[in-house]
Amino acid sequence: SAWLSSRSHQHGETPAREERIQNCFLILFFPPLFLLGERLAKPERGKMRVHKISNVNKALDFIASKGVKLVSIGAEEIVDGNVKMTLGMIWTIILRFAIQDISVEETSAKEGLLLWCQRKTAPYKNVNIQNFHISWKDGLGFCALIHRHRPELIDYGKLRKDDPLTNLNTAFDVAEKYLDIPKMLDAEDIVGTARPDEKAIMTYVSSFYHAFSGAQKAETAANRICKVLAVNQENEQLMEDYEKLASDLLEWIRRTIPWLENRAPENTMQAMQQKLEDFRDYRRLHKPPKVQEKCQLEINFNTLQTKLRLSNRPAFMPSEGKMVSDINNAWGGLEQAEKGYEEWLLNEIRRLERLDHLAEKFRQKASIHESWTDGKEAMLQQKDYETATLSEIKALLKKHEAFESDLAAHQDRVEQIAAIAQELNELDYYDSPSVNARCQKICDQWDNLGALTQKRREALERTEKLLETIDQLYLEYAKRAAPFNNWMEGAMEDLQDTFIVHTIEEIQGLTTAHEQFKATLPDADKERQAILGIHNEVSKIVQTYHVNMAGTNPYTTITPHEINGKWEHVRQLVPRRDQALMEEHARQQQNERLRKQFGAQANVIGPWIQTKMEEIGRISIEMHGTLEDQLNHLRQYEKSIVNYKPKIDQLEGDHQQIQEALIFDNKHTNYTMEHIRVGWEQLLTTIARTINEVENQILTRDAKGISQEQMNEFRASFNHFDRDHSGTLGPEEFKACLISLGYDIGNDAQGEAEFARIMSIVDPNRLGVVTFQAFIDFMSRETADTDTADQVMASFKILAGDKNYITVDELRRELPPDQAEYCIARMAPYNGRDAVPGALDYMSFSTALYGESDL
Repeated sequence: SAWLSSRSHQHGETPAREERIQNCFLILFFPPLFLLGERLAKPERGKMRVHKISNVNKALDFIASKGVKLVSIGAEEIVDGNVKMTLGMIWTIILRFAIQDISVEETSAKEGLLLWCQRKTAPYKNVNIQNFHISWKDGLGFCALIHRHRPELIDYGKLRKDDPLTNLNTAFDVAEKYLDIPKMLDAEDIVGTARPDEKAIMTYVSSFYHAFSGAQKAETAANRICKVLAVNQENEQLMEDYEKLASDLLEWIRRTIPWLENRAPENTMQAMQQKLEDFRDYRRLHKPPKVQEKCQLEINFNTLQTKLRLSNRPAFMPSEGKMVSDINNAWGGLEQAEKGYEEWLLNEIRRLERLDHLAEKFRQKASIHESWTDGKEAMLQQKDYETATLSEIKALLKKHEAFESDLAAHQDRVEQIAAIAQELNELDYYDSPSVNARCQKICDQWDNLGALTQKRREALERTEKLLETIDQLYLEYAKRAAPFNNWMEGAMEDLQDTFIVHTIEEIQGLTTAHEQFKATLPDADKERQAILGIHNEVSKIVQTYHVNMAGTNPYTTITPHEINGKWEHVRQLVPRRDQALMEEHARQQQNERLRKQFGAQANVIGPWIQTKMEEIGRISIEMHGTLEDQLNHLRQYEKSIVNYKPKIDQLEGDHQQIQEALIFDNKHTNYTMEHIRVGWEQLLTTIARTINEVENQILTRDAKGISQEQMNEFRASFNHFDRDHSGTLGPEEFKACLISLGYDIGNDAQGEAEFARIMSIVDPNRLGVVTFQAFIDFMSRETADTDTADQVMASFKILAGDKNYITVDELRRELPPDQAEYCIARMAPYNGRDAVPGALDYMSFSTALYGESDL
């Protein structure tokens, strides 16, 4: 008002010129008001003052209807030309329609306009806008505003701070010519005044604000769209990462399960031990990274769902067969296939060991028997009795009786050979055909020997009546030598028999039996001396009575030399057996040491893992400090757990030594290596999941604007009602928790309906429990500052110049290149009546961003 009044006084304004100034302001700031005045009655000058007052009152009533308070301003003063009243009214109108609606960051109109000027001119040298008077005297502020929005209109680099008149006139002329802003100010008045009029400057600057507000809206709209598109691009990348990781993990499981389900046994110990070594490599090298991948997959899925929920996007649904539940089911199938595989391998190794032992035993007994039967068939088929003398016949008969005794003694060995062959068949020995063939040959030969023996006996008995004498001493020798010879052969067989034991008690039993055998040796030596005495007595009789016996015993082929040789062999085998038993005893002591060593470590590691699992459970529900404190605590806790891994590896090494030593049981501990492995994997997975839950709580807290005090209050309330420390609340516990936080949920039908609505939000899968993450999501749901499809649609409408469609050029002009191309690739063509070639439908695109339709 002061500025306009001074202008009127300086130039000797007439009432007519003052009226034109008023009309100028009305046209500039509120055109409808001027048009209204144009439509009113226009009485001739000097006539009908009442008509003028009526016209002005109509204008004042219209201004008042727009919320403008006119204090002490009447139509009469304006009609009568009261300059002060008129200019005051005009300033009120300017404030209402040109300045009052300006707001930047919720400041007042004046402060908002000043803040807008400061931001727009901040990058320009020699410009420092602090007020609406002296900060504008050099003209650079006006030029900077124009250059910031329309750089092609002013060459700012050529302006000088010491030439304010040129700067001001340049700004006023350009604004009037290109921006349709009337020249309200004079450069000479601003330069020649110590403090330019603040209201005049503010009024003129507000014209720039309104002139450039369209660009400001476009910039704001572009920023909002960029933000939304960036969220979508990031989420799509996370989805692609999840799909790839899930596919790789499922493919690995698909390849691994058939290998674990293959229970085809091998024929050799070496092949089965190689299978066991392959399985150890799988458990120690191949599976642990996949356990971590599975855990990371669940963490990525939870993080993605949290981000989608926080950005008001629909939940992510993986491809068919790649849900977390599908991964867990496939993993369960893997562990089911894995279950019992190691036990099967060890049982197969034990079976093969038993088979090798039996096969070796079969070969030894078969070789001894075949050695004994060698030539027996030919002997039984001889016809020597036909030309023998009576004494020779008698001798042949006695010899045959001794053979029958020997044959009967070998019956037990044949039965043992057949029993071993039968056991090898029952245990599915790979070389059973050759064993069966050899056994059948022995049995057939045995049957043939029996038949031949019977046939020869009948022949000798037919000629027995022709024989009269027999040498009783040779017969006695033969009868005693044969069993003793058989006993020595049995002793040699037992002393050379292989053995397999698994405990110290078993080897002690064998040692005791061996000691008992050694105790019988003196009596056996007496029997040997007695048998040799009979042979010596025969020799004396032959020498004494000159009997022509040709120096041989007709009743047996066992000579004293053979008896002495076998006896010496038995004596040599005894210390060898002693040495073998001692070595096996030492091996069993070493095995017991390995059992105790493994048991001592397992009895420490097993409870340690259980304790850590319980401590993690307490950490996840207790509240100490901020979420960041809890996260740091958990990460330090995780580091301490990972540092424990060498002890697990050491236990794995001890376990491998136990398996290589073929130790199949351990009475010193209830923990198996499989228990420790499963517990360790669960511990690593649990700490990783707990850390991810806290990270998601931080993400939710920051995105929802929840203070630490609110988060502590939520946690305290949740923990108070989580009485079983399960980390979840049942429906009744959750209702009590809501009531404690101020929710009015009554027991009437309306309260039950409201609670059912809330439960559908926090428990969409109807599991009957509420997790802490779902609880804080709900508590912060209504305070979230999230964008919506309508907001994005409105932003696109601004960029499109209020059209129902947008063009490719407009997208590339208003948005960054990558986000512009993102929109162009996904927007459908616009098919409305007002469509032009290349028009794109931003409305369906905005809706699709929030899951309301398909892109």
